Amino acid sequence: MTTAPQPAPMVKVTIDGQTTEMPKGSTIIQAAKKLGIEIPHFCYHERLSVAGNCRMCLVDLEGAPKPVASCAWPVADNMVVNTQSERTQNARKGVMEFLLINHPLDCPICDQGGECDLQDIAVSYGSDRTRFHEAKRAVADKDLGPLVETVMTRCIHCTRCIRFATEIAGVPEMGATGRGENMQVGTYVEQALASELSGNMIDLCPVGALTSKPYEFTARPWELKHTDSIDVMDALGSHIRIDHRDGKVMRVVPRECNEINEEWLSDAGRFSYDGLANNRLTHPMVRKGKKLTATTWQEAFAVIAEAAKGMRKNRIAGVAGNLLCAEDLYAFDHFMKDTLGTDNVDCRTNGLTIDGKVRAAYIMNTPIAELDKVDAVLLVGCNPRLEVPVLNARLRKGVLKRGMKVASIGAPVDLTYPVQTLGESPKLLDDILEGKHPFADVLREATNGVILVGARAVLTRPDSQQILDKAREVAEMYGFVRPDWNGFNVLHQATGRITGLDMGVYPQKDGYHSGGIAEAVKAGKIDLLVLHGESQRPASDFEGAKFTVFIGTHDSPYAQLADVVLPAAAYTEKAGLWANVEGRVQEGHMAVRPPMEAKEDWKIYRALSEVLGSKLPFDNQTQLRALIAKLNKAYAPENIGKVTRADWKHFGMSGSVREEGLSTSVPAYYLSNEIMRASKVMRDCQDLADARAAQTMKKAS
Repeated sequence: MTTAPQPAPMVKVTIDGQTTEMPKGSTIIQAAKKLGIEIPHFCYHERLSVAGNCRMCLVDLEGAPKPVASCAWPVADNMVVNTQSERTQNARKGVMEFLLINHPLDCPICDQGGECDLQDIAVSYGSDRTRFHEAKRAVADKDLGPLVETVMTRCIHCTRCIRFATEIAGVPEMGATGRGENMQVGTYVEQALASELSGNMIDLCPVGALTSKPYEFTARPWELKHTDSIDVMDALGSHIRIDHRDGKVMRVVPRECNEINEEWLSDAGRFSYDGLANNRLTHPMVRKGKKLTATTWQEAFAVIAEAAKGMRKNRIAGVAGNLLCAEDLYAFDHFMKDTLGTDNVDCRTNGLTIDGKVRAAYIMNTPIAELDKVDAVLLVGCNPRLEVPVLNARLRKGVLKRGMKVASIGAPVDLTYPVQTLGESPKLLDDILEGKHPFADVLREATNGVILVGARAVLTRPDSQQILDKAREVAEMYGFVRPDWNGFNVLHQATGRITGLDMGVYPQKDGYHSGGIAEAVKAGKIDLLVLHGESQRPASDFEGAKFTVFIGTHDSPYAQLADVVLPAAAYTEKAGLWANVEGRVQEGHMAVRPPMEAKEDWKIYRALSEVLGSKLPFDNQTQLRALIAKLNKAYAPENIGKVTRADWKHFGMSGSVREEGLSTSVPAYYLSNEIMRASKVMRDCQDLADARAAQTMKKAS
């Protein structure tokens, strides 16, 4: 077993007359932050390495001949610091004067205006005049791709973007060339950034050198209203803030949450919001002849009621998509099973073979924040870089800062950190169970080990239950499962699928699963098909039902299959509960109203069930959430926002696994759901990713 690191000894430090204790090795700026004392800075960031570039954080240290950089100066016992002395103030004014020598006076047209650290610090700590009247330098802008706009003349060389790209994102493509006035920040080779986290550099940039290209010149921060919510573009459930104006989402930015996403957000979650306005369904539609025609809700319901009359229950089916909240999924499930009386219902549209009976078998049992304590990871059919990019950044941090060992069973992929590829066959789990494989020694010595099973690659195979059984045995054999720790984890890409399993949206008796529904549709065995949201299956899989109802947000191939189309609300347009990859239930809030006549999904089912003569047992969201809480304790009000530990039970099925290797590819990552597919920005990103992949294959051949 590895030895746990010993805590650093504490030292006393006094800043502006206030005394505190800090671990040895901490810096003055960290001590000041603990005491609530502000020290201005540009280059320092608590999640990045110390650079000491900007010198704005100079402070007066007792006994030192000149001011010192507080971001890089370690505290010592009985150290005395003054942040308000005349020498400190003069030093800050001098630094600010130098920083503004070449900075352009374009605040009125800069997208960073109103949110600019340089503006705020210049007003608070700078001088009210300058002694420099020479011409300012100009720097050519760089093309970093479709997401990040550059105005490099504004750059103050803090190098935050360089350190983020190298240390957090793991794509060391950014750097600085030249010295002094000739120094320039950009990519070493002229190319777009190859990262799924590149948008975070916009937040890190303390000036307007890096801004959002899709958001450029669209709004000022003081014009926007802000709504805190949850990102559903992947299964992490990152905390976000939705900025909106006049009923339109203008941008999405991350909120800090150390337990989940720290302060990062994937590019998909940040930039896909333009898909919320593109190609939306805004009115109910009924097919008349070969054309869908706008109609009223009453007529649409009447057409569905007429079509459902006398239908045999075993010839009715429904599938649910990946972006739905608990309220939507619960209403859909009970509408299908109680109102329509069919068991042909499934949310597992990607072909998952697992059900929701054992929650520990389909969530991450290790809380995301606890990954900071892990010392060994075994990936089984996982590609966290594309499945959950922000989670992958946390794994990378463990590799770089703690020497965490990572091994992978599956096709080799670039995860931005060293990974020992054991092979592609899941049969390697047998060797690990028997202790024959060298990596078994690493797992045996680990204090806190985890195993990550990819839902996409593993739980869709015919032998998925056997692989799951062996992965569970590995976790139990090597001490990953104990009273104080559970290191067995399943990694999903869609939060709606975890929520769907929690809500029991799958056949409970002998109904068709999603693949069976598709086969039954093709065989002419389905008379009424309800498609709720889009899925990862092509629309052609569900072509052929006698009568199809589509309830969703976008006019897509799914909508074009339907005889009746009912417009629903996107995640920014409704309040709802979503379970993230660790099973933590979080609440998203309505930022804007659904467009025109679109309605919240659960309201559609409640109204339609009454028309069909079998009313669902709730009249409002409060009653609906009470029913959901009875179904699953994780959704009880007192558990919202918390990790609810799942009971550890036996799952999986004993038997041999196939030799066939595990695929770790994630096709069309930037087009993973209907919102992303409707987003022009995401299509540009996917085109860029495809071109990059083609270039890589060409070089390899």
